Amino acid sequence: MARQKTIYSCQNCGFQSPKWMGRCPDCQQWNTLVEEQPAIATGHSRALPQPGKPQKLVDVSSSEEDRLHCGIKELDRTLGGGVVPGTLILVGGDPGIGKSTLLLQAFARLAENGTALYVTAEESTRQVKLRADRLGIKTDHLYLLAETSLEQIKQRIKELQPMFLVIDSIQTIFTSTLDSAPGSVSQVRECTGQLMIQAKGDGLSTFLVGHVTKDGAIAGPRVLEHMVDTVLYFEGDPGHPYRILRAVKNRFGSTNEIGVFEMQEQGLREVSNPSELFLAERPKQSAGSAVVASLEGSRPLLVELQALVSGSSFGTPQRTAIGIDHKRIALLIAILEKKVELSLAGQDIFLNVAGGVRLDEPAIDLAAVAALASSHLNRVINPQLVLFGEVGLTGEIRAVSQPELRVKEAARLGFTQCVLPEGNLKNLDTPDSIQLIGVSHAGEALEVIFE
Repeated sequence: MARQKTIYSCQNCGFQSPKWMGRCPDCQQWNTLVEEQPAIATGHSRALPQPGKPQKLVDVSSSEEDRLHCGIKELDRTLGGGVVPGTLILVGGDPGIGKSTLLLQAFARLAENGTALYVTAEESTRQVKLRADRLGIKTDHLYLLAETSLEQIKQRIKELQPMFLVIDSIQTIFTSTLDSAPGSVSQVRECTGQLMIQAKGDGLSTFLVGHVTKDGAIAGPRVLEHMVDTVLYFEGDPGHPYRILRAVKNRFGSTNEIGVFEMQEQGLREVSNPSELFLAERPKQSAGSAVVASLEGSRPLLVELQALVSGSSFGTPQRTAIGIDHKRIALLIAILEKKVELSLAGQDIFLNVAGGVRLDEPAIDLAAVAALASSHLNRVINPQLVLFGEVGLTGEIRAVSQPELRVKEAARLGFTQCVLPEGNLKNLDTPDSIQLIGVSHAGEALEVIFE
């Protein structure tokens, strides 16, 4: 009798090896290789039900895809305008962040356009019904199915013929063609592949809920994110009621779009004006506080940066940043010491983005520099002043993208002054209610702010 072959698959990156190793040579993670049975060749084709034919590029229709609105504007915005039929969407986020709540609310609206099937593989149908009652959801076109077998799920899809499908979650679904445990690399890859064929062949809009690791990445190999059309991350600070839905991949719309929600007892509520919400509790006469006009996708967002600079009690001062890359802050501190001649070497420095938001764009540099200098000098920044601009290594202030959107959002919220890069002053069509002050160097910016 022939010996049955086994392989060892890395549960972090998908690397496969014929023998066990303590450390994965691909992603360098320890103890991630797990023994699995290789997929059995069945002879069935994995091609789409209707084989494609070659077409000339000029003959291909370039019309916009028909989209179905979810009834939740923030979700539609993140998806690029709505759900495209046949799309495969992956939704990831920390446990308890609100993924199931969001999808249940969205599917209650989508069910008005056609039949929707919610497959709950982690909870019973009774648990989902209790959540729906709390959210006030009542619809005759939303079906629930508690099932973990992919073959059974496909059979129910064939019988029901839904337009929309949720798999909650993909890590708990398994197929009997593989002997490995649910959640393993091979199971996740195979189940996602079959669901992708189902979605593309039948025009079935499918949402997959994915677990995340302790590092914040979606569990399983990166191939899972490559297979789907759209990847959404649901983020939020457990200490704040606000949640941010961020698109990091979208084949049918813009990436880096965000939707803002507030978690309430009745479910997730849309926040149509997040800037006003994030600035609601801003202190008016406190040193170390600065307002930055950031840009998330196509949406301008005004957020408060808070800095605290104090003398260190230890030999090595602390450097802590929340909501901003700490390496970027270390760079800005070095610029303030070398180019602006502020003595920060022996100071403990803490920087926080109020409201639990995470900012990644370089346009926040100028506001971070102003907040650090304000706390160090104990001088208050004008509460009606907003800042944005990128700071270079020589202290120069570089122009950023879409300054008009940032300035108009600041003017709409009642700000009267805006400090921005001098290179962004050309041909700006902005309201007369806000004064624009162009600066070219970090030292010049601080002189203008604290004059």
